[in-house]
Amino acid sequence: MTAEPWDPPGAAADTATTTLEVVIPVFNEERDLAASVLRVRRYLATLPWTFRVTIADNASTDGTAVIARRLAHAHDDVHVVHLAEKGRGRALKRVWSRSDSDVLVYMDVDLSTDLNALLPLVAPLISGHSDLAIGTRLGRGSRVERGPKRELISRGYNLLLRGTLRARFSDAQCGFKAIRGDVAREVLPLVEDDAWFFDTELLVLAERAGLRIHEVPVDWVDDPDSSVDIVRTALADVRGIVRVGRGLVSGRLPVSDVAERLGRASADAGGGRLGLQVAMFALVGVASTVAYAVLFLLLSTRTSSFTANLLALLLTAVANTAVNRRLTFGVRGRAGAWGHQLRGLIVFAVGLGVTTGSLWLLHASGSPSRGVEVAVLTVANLVVTVLRFVAMRAWVFARRPRRPVEVS
Repeated sequence: MTAEPWDPPGAAADTATTTLEVVIPVFNEERDLAASVLRVRRYLATLPWTFRVTIADNASTDGTAVIARRLAHAHDDVHVVHLAEKGRGRALKRVWSRSDSDVLVYMDVDLSTDLNALLPLVAPLISGHSDLAIGTRLGRGSRVERGPKRELISRGYNLLLRGTLRARFSDAQCGFKAIRGDVAREVLPLVEDDAWFFDTELLVLAERAGLRIHEVPVDWVDDPDSSVDIVRTALADVRGIVRVGRGLVSGRLPVSDVAERLGRASADAGGGRLGLQVAMFALVGVASTVAYAVLFLLLSTRTSSFTANLLALLLTAVANTAVNRRLTFGVRGRAGAWGHQLRGLIVFAVGLGVTTGSLWLLHASGSPSRGVEVAVLTVANLVVTVLRFVAMRAWVFARRPRRPVEVS
């Protein structure tokens, strides 16, 4: 990330620590910027805390930069940071990571969220009750005006987060959030996204670190002139979910260390790894089960049911082990791959015994149809899938401590 080393006159002289710093990321917002900043200043002046407003200009190409500088010249409590690249997450990381304020806030320049929600947003952070606070458009008491398309996308996205990353917060993308300064300095280095997924990633990592997230129902009116590309943003969010999920499953993201440094360690700190492994394994298991059923049907037309079962289960077991090795248990590289497959084949042998036994019992009771065979074997294979997860977690991919090197 690069940025122009420019600060407005008066910014360097204002070295006193403020309680609140409100960041407004902008890109080509010359029409609304001045009115919005002045409105925010008027509201902040009614609160009992010191404050400053920082305009984070994301490489605007219109008159936004000029208007921002004029505001900074006219008001000592308005600062400007210019960035050479776009990205809401990039702007927030730049300002928040360098701020000395106690509580850091951000809001969208269109002020879609009623400012009356700002006091209940920041009060729990200032008091030390909570670590982060978010405005929610999906909670009880929220009043939202927006079209059915955006409503459906918002609710669908948050349901996706609950199902994949086990998120417990209700609204990831509302442009109205706050975080304690000390918490931001610990969590921000773990956040990789520089664009719209920044909010989600920050909240998921904070939640996994056992931090307390306070939610405030807001009054929110959709901006019909929003320039957000919904399709591109949605695809980027899905990629972000996969990346964060892998990082949590593999242990690459040290959220427990963050909790320990902040003194927030609890039963939830680092939580979600088992849950994420179960979720990812379940997805792989469903795909494997479907692939098994298809292979069995195809092979059973050319060979006996017992041979078809053996070949279908063997092929899906090898693929299942390889996919789970990478996605579910976060094992990278070729080291140990053959050993993992060997142990996976031993687990496969147990599964083969279960499914073959089920098939033998079925035929012993009569002459079942092909559909009944598939149904019984599918159920048996699901049972084997559960047993396979337990074996993979406790044995196949279990991380073994290294033996100390003996020095003679």
